[in-house]
Amino acid sequence: MMSSRGHKKTKLHEKLQLLRSVTNSHALSSSSIIVDASKYIKDLKQKVKILNQEIACIRMVEESSLPVQVNVKTLEKGFLINVYSEKSSQGLLVSVLETFEELGLNAIEARVSCTDTFHLEAVGENLVENLDAQVVKQAVLQAIKDCSESSGQD
Repeated sequence: MMSSRGHKKTKLHEKLQLLRSVTNSHALSSSSIIVDASKYIKDLKQKVKILNQEIACIRMVEESSLPVQVNVKTLEKGFLINVYSEKSSQGLLVSVLETFEELGLNAIEARVSCTDTFHLEAVGENLVENLDAQVVKQAVLQAIKDCSESSGQD
């Protein structure tokens, strides 16, 4: 019986050490290794979520067949949002600014040109927690797509 119990303990120790190396944990106790592994899994899930959002954005742009570029850069207390579309449509600026409002972004500085093309550069102050650049980008792309579709039906 002792050898069986000792064998199980050795196997468990080996598996914990493997888990420790896979998750880059520096913990020594088994409970700390498991906590680190849990954090590692949570981080991986967040990365998968972000990648899925990026894929959705790319698909949305490809499907819309609009020559549109949206770049969102994270700042200390918000985002720098650059939007460029080869085609300006009526209501596009309003649609994008309404999207900012829905996301909880306060446009504190903006430059816009909407003669033939549409170009917006805005600094949005983040008024809500846990808002990331991909969510902002996806929402702005959706606003542009919706606006383009509705102006095409007029």
